[in-house]
Amino acid sequence: MFAALKSAFHHRSISSVPPRRLSGMLQTELADLIKSGKVPGKDFAIIDVRDDDYIGGNIKGCINYPSRDFLMNVDTLVRETKDVPLVIFHCMLSQARGPKAARIYAETRQNVLENDIRHEVAILRDGFSQFQLNYKDDPDLVENWDKDVWASEWS
Repeated sequence: MFAALKSAFHHRSISSVPPRRLSGMLQTELADLIKSGKVPGKDFAIIDVRDDDYIGGNIKGCINYPSRDFLMNVDTLVRETKDVPLVIFHCMLSQARGPKAARIYAETRQNVLENDIRHEVAILRDGFSQFQLNYKDDPDLVENWDKDVWASEWS
């Protein structure tokens, strides 16, 4: 890992390409994307960086990369998603962990992949807390939803 970080730092220091700007994705846009028939893991990837707050439900098809271990695993994630044109990050509120992970991912991808495909890195606006509120009753969008978890922590 330290070799990769050293390599990424070295590349960043000599690179003349500025990091690309991250985009925001609306809740409705993600819901439409999931229901569009596009294939998770091929056409798009949803990365959930929640830690212990991952319990109680998740966006269907997401991959959990907990924020506490994200730096140690970002190289693996870049390799796993190198052919995916849209990678969407979120956490509970998408205010700290999700945006930070998206930024780290984008910089790592820029520095590690030599012949990268055209891609976009997005952050789900308002995070899973709002997504589950809007779509918890839709099994095509939310899975493993537990009303007891949400009643005790978010009421």
